[in-house]
Amino acid sequence: MTANLPFSQACENNKGPILEKLHEIFDAPGKILEVGTGTGQHAVHFARAMPHLQWQPTDHPDAADTCRPRLEQAALANILPVIELDVAAANWPVESFTWAFSANTAHIMSWGEVEHMFRNIGERLFKDGAFCLYGPFNSQGQYSSDSNRQFDQHLRARSSHMGIRDLEDLRELAEKVGLGLAENYGMPANNRLLVFRRTP
Repeated sequence: MTANLPFSQACENNKGPILEKLHEIFDAPGKILEVGTGTGQHAVHFARAMPHLQWQPTDHPDAADTCRPRLEQAALANILPVIELDVAAANWPVESFTWAFSANTAHIMSWGEVEHMFRNIGERLFKDGAFCLYGPFNSQGQYSSDSNRQFDQHLRARSSHMGIRDLEDLRELAEKVGLGLAENYGMPANNRLLVFRRTP
């Protein structure tokens, strides 16, 4: 941990396992849109390990300053300046990208924001691209672990719009914008990495 920089222990714990999978998916030069850059730990770790990529960090206007100190300190040539992005906005300030990545956002966003995220990514994602979504997910309304059940209760106690999303609901959102769930990787701490790709 670097002193005085915003820090997430969860990001520190999961960045290695996520990178192993992203190496396989983001396997050619291209531009990555990250939705919800947070502390910037993922952006720095992934961009440093995959110099063939241009990493585009984004975050909500109220949170975009959080990642800036770490990104500025890293000073990586393949990390673009952070863009303020409200996923619910009618017009996104990013026109197109090869791939998209977002970690631990779907359960914090409102369901309407999750819908906007999928629709806008679906409209802008390159033909051969992929959208990688990391976090805890339910399946058919069932929790994958007691810890996820407790986490979901904690989220809903904080705000009624939060909560762990159901895999089938996300698959349905993706299908509406021409994406299909191509891979579903089990990850540490009862999380998953969902990979959505263009359907024929």
